[in-house]
Amino acid sequence: MFRSLSLYNFRVWTVGALVSNIGGWMQATAQDWVVLTELTDNDATAMGVTMALQFGPPLLLVSATGWVADRFDRRRLLMVTQSTLMALAIAVGVLLLNGVMTLPLMWGFALAFGLANAFDVPARQAFVSDLVARENASNAVALNAASFNTARLIGPAVGGLLIVLVGAGWVFVVNAATFLAMIVALLLVRADELVPRVRSTGRTRIGEGVSYVAGRPDLLVTFVMVFLIGAFGMNFPIFASTMAVEFGQDADGYGVLSSVLAIGSLVGALLAARRDRARIRVVIVATGGFGVAALVSSFMPTYGLYALTLVFVGFATVSTLTTANGYVQTTTDPALRGRVLALYMAILMGSTPIGAPIVGWVASAFGPRAAIQVGAVAGLVACAIGLAWVVASGRLHRHETKRFRLTLDATVPVDVLSAVPEEFSDEVVATTPIRLPQPSRRDAA
Repeated sequence: MFRSLSLYNFRVWTVGALVSNIGGWMQATAQDWVVLTELTDNDATAMGVTMALQFGPPLLLVSATGWVADRFDRRRLLMVTQSTLMALAIAVGVLLLNGVMTLPLMWGFALAFGLANAFDVPARQAFVSDLVARENASNAVALNAASFNTARLIGPAVGGLLIVLVGAGWVFVVNAATFLAMIVALLLVRADELVPRVRSTGRTRIGEGVSYVAGRPDLLVTFVMVFLIGAFGMNFPIFASTMAVEFGQDADGYGVLSSVLAIGSLVGALLAARRDRARIRVVIVATGGFGVAALVSSFMPTYGLYALTLVFVGFATVSTLTTANGYVQTTTDPALRGRVLALYMAILMGSTPIGAPIVGWVASAFGPRAAIQVGAVAGLVACAIGLAWVVASGRLHRHETKRFRLTLDATVPVDVLSAVPEEFSDEVVATTPIRLPQPSRRDAA
């Protein structure tokens, strides 16, 4: 489960990322609560607009961010983006502490955070694969998600408590300090131990990434499922904050809900780390699990019962996203990984501007429970799409010797066989004639 932590570079990265992510979740909690309760009168629509501004840039700038992640030194790029995010956090904290923050100003800062994250996230996701060898890539992605969700377990609860004790402004200031941990970690990474990057010899345009994904039906289906979950299901700040208000809770109660959600998320990430590789069937099942868990949570009559169901919601969500992320990274041509991951993150984060305002409006007009049910339906639809593709593609077969057992072909387009770890090459089914460099792979195909 923890094999990637045996590598120095990955250990250093994990520690820095954990500290920085704790601060990030503290800030996210503070921002959501300020918009909902201080800058508006419990207006979930305004909260949805804030999320749309913050998560819109990854979608709008995908043509640039993927190219930048593939073209430039990712470690130096991350130093720039992390420093920018730190400066923005300090600015928001100062404005809040001086009592001059307004809703339009907060929207402006949300957009600025989104612009910085548009370049930060694809580079950060791809950099994980630079830290470990290919055979450990899926494990590293899952452990990186586990670190993220460990921070999610701690950050919101601490952030909510600090809001009550000292105010939201200081939460932003504390988060600014945590960015130093990531910057120091990047400085300590041993450049000579990074995995050599494969660079494209032709034109490096996002269109290559789009064409690549368009030729991979498995990736297309994965992206559609992630889009539905991201657009309508992952609006947890809206769901948790409005439910906290409905149950009569303060900022600390909202923070606890976010941390409880992270318990299931952490378990999902650790279980993903135990798997030898990421499988698309796990993504399909997890989306269905999310739909069921979210639907059940919408009917919970008390704060405690609602919090309990969030454990299962978090587990299904992270099982979906971690497995999807690992599948994309480990089956993508290394020369195009940055651009494909930029597309993936644009679909995931960029779907929020589409879904968050809609979900926020539903929460304001019909109540938070109806908004949660919209997300639940999206999860069930995503699962149905995945199952329909499995059946239509002919990848589902009855087991030859076991009457009630079904098997799923691991069909991957032949142009990505070179991206598949050697130990899995004998499980890959080629879909078109190809010319491969190694006879053993030709025989396996």
